[in-house]
Amino acid sequence: MSGYNERKTPPMSQTLARPSGRLWPVLIALGGIAALTASSYVAVPMYPVPMTLQTLVVLLLGAVLGPRGGSSAVLAWLALSLMGAPVLAGGSTGPVAFAGPTAGYLLSFPFVAFLAGLLPRNHGIGGHVARLAGFLGLHAVILGAGWAWLAAMIGPKAAFVSGVAPFIVGSLLKSALATAIIAAFPRKVG
Repeated sequence: MSGYNERKTPPMSQTLARPSGRLWPVLIALGGIAALTASSYVAVPMYPVPMTLQTLVVLLLGAVLGPRGGSSAVLAWLALSLMGAPVLAGGSTGPVAFAGPTAGYLLSFPFVAFLAGLLPRNHGIGGHVARLAGFLGLHAVILGAGWAWLAAMIGPKAAFVSGVAPFIVGSLLKSALATAIIAAFPRKVG
């Protein structure tokens, strides 16, 4: 009776093959947009800018997708907001979001995702330390852009007190978390 019920099932890696051609980057970008949108809704309400997980996802998109892929996903997400999709923190949308207190942060995101894609991709301890330092620096870029925009609206001191200082600890934690996530999944990056 050999052969009757001996049909072998292929390994899962063969049954769930990666889509070929141009579909794969589109799927990855859509996943990035979905992750950014979800991270926007995980928010601690603060005034004038809520604390979200957006910067964590922006860093990860750049690190995982590379400079062009990461920044493209972020730009597509921002474009969705401009077209009226409620993808930003608190469901805010449209051109008003790019003129309000969060505009400086939002406008820095594509640039930061691009730079995150240029960070070292090796997975030794030195690579992780360099990546953590890079993520900390990129959070400083985001906070600096947010501060500059807010300073024009409410003054430099008030902008620092309300738009930078409350986010420093979160930036440190999100940089460390992004580094840990990449370290935990070394085959997905680089």
